[in-house]
Amino acid sequence: QVNLVESGGDSVQPGGSLRLSCVASRSMYGSYIGWFRQAPGKEREGLACIKPRGVTGYGNSAKGRFTISQDKSTNTLYLQMNNLKPEDTAMYYCAAGGTGCLDGGAYRYWGQGTQVTVSS
Repeated sequence: QVNLVESGGDSVQPGGSLRLSCVASRSMYGSYIGWFRQAPGKEREGLACIKPRGVTGYGNSAKGRFTISQDKSTNTLYLQMNNLKPEDTAMYYCAAGGTGCLDGGAYRYWGQGTQVTVSS
């Protein structure tokens, strides 16, 4: 069992930046770990992942603006988000124990989410 706790969500203006954090109760080494989001009325969307060997993968919405990283010493996963747009407004979730990069159905553990709102 892995408990995941996200933080860092906030309300920001368009063009702003946020860094989301996700602290895991134990090491996530050896499986895919990733970030997802879901806006009201929309399907869950895979944003970014770190594969077991450390290679990163990004969904189209995240490419060029978001960066996923991890600190293995603190079991923390990050998502740096730059140039935020109103369409980035959503609940953001971290996930662990995955067997596929951007497939939410492939992840075993989920956090409770952190809200990101982008508006002027």
